[in-house]
Amino acid sequence: MTKLNYNIILADDDEDDQIFFKEAMSETVSSVTVNTVSDGMELMSMLSDTLPDAIFLDLNMPFKNGQECLSEIKTHKHYKNIPVVIYSTSSNIDQINSTFKAGANLYIPKPDSYLKLKIILKKVFTLKCEEYKPQPDKEKFVLKY
Repeated sequence: MTKLNYNIILADDDEDDQIFFKEAMSETVSSVTVNTVSDGMELMSMLSDTLPDAIFLDLNMPFKNGQECLSEIKTHKHYKNIPVVIYSTSSNIDQINSTFKAGANLYIPKPDSYLKLKIILKKVFTLKCEEYKPQPDKEKFVLKY
């Protein structure tokens, strides 16, 4: 994602995860704006107002979960080209396969430390667009620290 200014959305219902993500992002990637939403309904509403450069999407959210949002995003004519990075505590292979089939661009298991979060974010933002867009090969889909 080699670009100078990023506008991303983090959809995650855990307020602590939102805070850590925003702090890690500000320390890792310069010129990035992170907008946060706490559920899938808020995410879809925000997309109707602004199109981000990427969406980091938790799977377990209230009202509309991440899998439902991913399906809606990837089938919507205005949203389908937005890169979606699944950002979840789940490492369930069926869930990983399901998000891959639905068109997610990357899958990041939530790291267990702030340092690992910074490392993984740096990896994401140093990828070349062609490595994850429109979608990587299956063996490159899950990005680990």
